[in-house]
Amino acid sequence: MKLTPVIPFEPVSSSKTPEGENWITQIKWDGIRMLHYFDGTETRLFNRKLNERTLQYPELLDTRKFCQADSVILDGEIICLDNNKPSFHEVMRRESLKQSAKIKLAVNQIPVSYMVFDILYLNGKWVIDQNLRDRQKLLHNVIVPNDHVQLVPNVTDGHALFQVMKQHQMEGVIYKDLQSAYSLNGKDGRWRKHKIFVDLYAVVGGVTFRDRIVNSLLLGLYDNEGKELTYIGHAGTGKLTNKEWLEITALVNELAIENRPFVNMPLRQKDAVWIRPALAVKVEFLEFTPANTMRHPSIQAFVDVPPRSCTISQIQ
Repeated sequence: MKLTPVIPFEPVSSSKTPEGENWITQIKWDGIRMLHYFDGTETRLFNRKLNERTLQYPELLDTRKFCQADSVILDGEIICLDNNKPSFHEVMRRESLKQSAKIKLAVNQIPVSYMVFDILYLNGKWVIDQNLRDRQKLLHNVIVPNDHVQLVPNVTDGHALFQVMKQHQMEGVIYKDLQSAYSLNGKDGRWRKHKIFVDLYAVVGGVTFRDRIVNSLLLGLYDNEGKELTYIGHAGTGKLTNKEWLEITALVNELAIENRPFVNMPLRQKDAVWIRPALAVKVEFLEFTPANTMRHPSIQAFVDVPPRSCTISQIQ
């Protein structure tokens, strides 16, 4: 039986640790949310946008090596480590590969881990109506961790874990109610994300140059209808390589337009070259200033998402 991909349950944003014995805390990994589907014969991987990523991660396709189930749907995050820390930039290097030869080489050059935190379907039956406590028991019964697959542990002291994540400059934590069922395509306060750094997907609407090489991206978000693009700041630091800066430089002539794509006036308008809003990046920052621009933004990676899906709803 073919398993139809589903949109996973999402947490809401939070700025404090919830109280109560029913709450547990887990590390928020700086990776890619991925659901793992095994129908007993075939394994397929889909991200939360329902885009298939089966070819990109061949080391995760032999389900029987780590899961004692006849059929299963798992929820988790694919991560890559850089200096023993999860790196979104590194996992995007794997995510962007399309050619089988390059993917085969990357298995060893850019190793991934699948951090599993939930189970939706087991042995021909949906288990999403069971509470999280019971779903976790099912997970521990069927998952056999190996070099590429690990179970995400629970921590009872959420405040302490958040402080540890802060010390190590990690992304943050997720608080989960052990009594919560799993709502497909749902989002509510039974799961809460507490981020140390804020991140979002933003659209590139312009660039600036230094010595004829792009050195900064002017970024924006669309309104919820995907019509008007609002400038939210510029970023020239982060994890992009010299090669990636050269690649965006080469694209500017192709994407350049005469009029600015933003409805408001960017701070760096004088030196900017406007480009068609065709590129998106993941950007991390501390907070928004009173002028509604990002404070200390850092570019994490270019991302393969539709630009008009980069909306202000990410921060609402």
